[in-house]
Amino acid sequence: MEFELKENSDYIALIKLLKAVHVAESGAQAKQLVEQGHVSVDGHREYRKRAKIGRGSTVKVFDTNIVTK
Repeated sequence: MEFELKENSDYIALIKLLKAVHVAESGAQAKQLVEQGHVSVDGHREYRKRAKIGRGSTVKVFDTNIVTK
C-alpha cells in the first residue's frame, strides 16, 4: 500500500500514519502496536510513537507494508 505525504509536509508521525491508512482504528491502538513492537520502519523495529516518517520509507505492521511517497 502507498501513502502520499501532503505537498507541504516532509514527514508524518508514525502513529498518525497508522491511523491514516486504517491499520489502526484509533490513536490508542496505534500507540499499542508501536509499544508492543509490531511496527518496523525500513527493516528496523520502531518503538518511538512519534517517529518522523519521510518520503521513501517502508513501514511494516504484521503483513502490511506501507510505502511513503
